[in-house]
Amino acid sequence: MFTGIITGVGRIVETQSLGADATHGRRLTIQAPAGYLGDAQLGDSIALNGACMTVTALDRATDRFTIDISAESLARTAGLADTGAVNLEKALRANDRLGGHLVSGHVDGIGRVARFQPVGESWELRIVAPAELARFLAYKGSITVNGVSLTVNRVDDLRDGCEFSINLIPHTLEHTTLGTLKEGTRVNLEIDLIARYVERMLGGALPRP
Repeated sequence: MFTGIITGVGRIVETQSLGADATHGRRLTIQAPAGYLGDAQLGDSIALNGACMTVTALDRATDRFTIDISAESLARTAGLADTGAVNLEKALRANDRLGGHLVSGHVDGIGRVARFQPVGESWELRIVAPAELARFLAYKGSITVNGVSLTVNRVDDLRDGCEFSINLIPHTLEHTTLGTLKEGTRVNLEIDLIARYVERMLGGALPRP
């Protein structure tokens, strides 16, 4: 379980295939910030761009750790197949502050950046979400984008999905990878956990892919 409050920006520095064909996943080596792994252990959960992964090896001397990601997870996430910067969050402790919202680390769908422009001192981020996620997005509701807990400012339904708008303050841009987004960039989305259960209790469910 996570909160969507990013605790560090790391970088995937190496990817290695775990097999000879596309049915196999990859092993990723991540460079973490200095001292980030001081309290980490083998088997710990760390979210990469909002996707919960298990630490399979770590080297505190070099601030590096590895994770194994399946072909299924690679197909259903964005930004984890190649080298590059990633948002990091360690799993929530029972006595931690819940600064964002309850996040499971399970990516529900891939969104696409439609607009990313400055507005005053902040930036407006507009993302087009898949149709199957549209009913879970609401004005002033919570959404996780690449692991970052954010508040939805506006939702516009489209023929094949919906476009939602988010306001990003400078602090968020400075301490996450969201500042590098561009129009057309694919991002990981996780819907609000409470909305997921409400939908189920009301008799609905996410359609199968």
